Amino acid sequence: MSRSTIGTWPDRPRRRGEEGQWASAGEEDMAPRFSLAHLTVLGCPPPEMTYIAARAGYEFVSFRAIYMGLPGEPNYALAENPELMKQTKRALETTGLKLHDIELARIHDDMHPSRYLPAMEVAAELGGRAVLSSIWTSRREYAIEMFGQVCDLARPFGLTVDLEYVPIAGVRTLAEAVDVLRAVQRPNAGLMIDAHHFHRAGDKVEDLDGLPPEWFHFGHLCDAPGEIPSERDEMTRILREARLYVGEGGVDVAGIFNRLPEMVYSIELPNLARVKELGYAEHAFRCLETAKAYLAANRRAKAQMKN
Repeated sequence: MSRSTIGTWPDRPRRRGEEGQWASAGEEDMAPRFSLAHLTVLGCPPPEMTYIAARAGYEFVSFRAIYMGLPGEPNYALAENPELMKQTKRALETTGLKLHDIELARIHDDMHPSRYLPAMEVAAELGGRAVLSSIWTSRREYAIEMFGQVCDLARPFGLTVDLEYVPIAGVRTLAEAVDVLRAVQRPNAGLMIDAHHFHRAGDKVEDLDGLPPEWFHFGHLCDAPGEIPSERDEMTRILREARLYVGEGGVDVAGIFNRLPEMVYSIELPNLARVKELGYAEHAFRCLETAKAYLAANRRAKAQMKN
């Protein structure tokens, strides 16, 4: 989006989606809140991502403010790019959107947690709430120590550090993530459930019962084929570039999040084919509309069951 198009920000579009429609004003007060996650629009720098999210109807954005150095990955580390930081602040102010979380504070061998401090400072300056983390080492005690240090660094900024388990990482299942959190015992440590990862890990929705509600600050919405790939490469491919709109696949998204307290839903739904076909803006819009329609249908079904 060029600067010439953003002098004044219009009201967010209230157009009808293919799978649902906008809620009425009264319903909106009780409606879930959504964030647009970095992987959904992977090639968009934070300012462009913010404008796309605002036009689609999201309330928040989730930036990758920590550069990971992956092949072909653009560097959007705002702490290292004052001009990009300036443009991002302008985008947030212009649209009225809020930063929800930044990623990714990975826990890996031979790491230095203080490396994440500049990104935490950026998150705090932009009004962020959380830092997303995941563990990519098999050394349990080391992982617990490093994750605890990241939590301690984030706490003065008012940030939670939310652990996401990933089926191709070091901490791969709900049980392993719970083990880390119970060992760490930090007041700002949280647990972030990604619908794709939950399904791929073979976790059961009943395993969420009894977990501390204060652990849950946000979750990742997406869907995926019900069949779990046996090959790591195929699982990685779907994880990074071929997730589905909520309701399209075989993940029990409602069953997962019905067990959890109310939270912000960050839509992390990378799908390269859809982006190529539709473009980033329309893909982000459809991600949101299908998620809203799915959650609304689930609420109606629950209400009918109670009656």
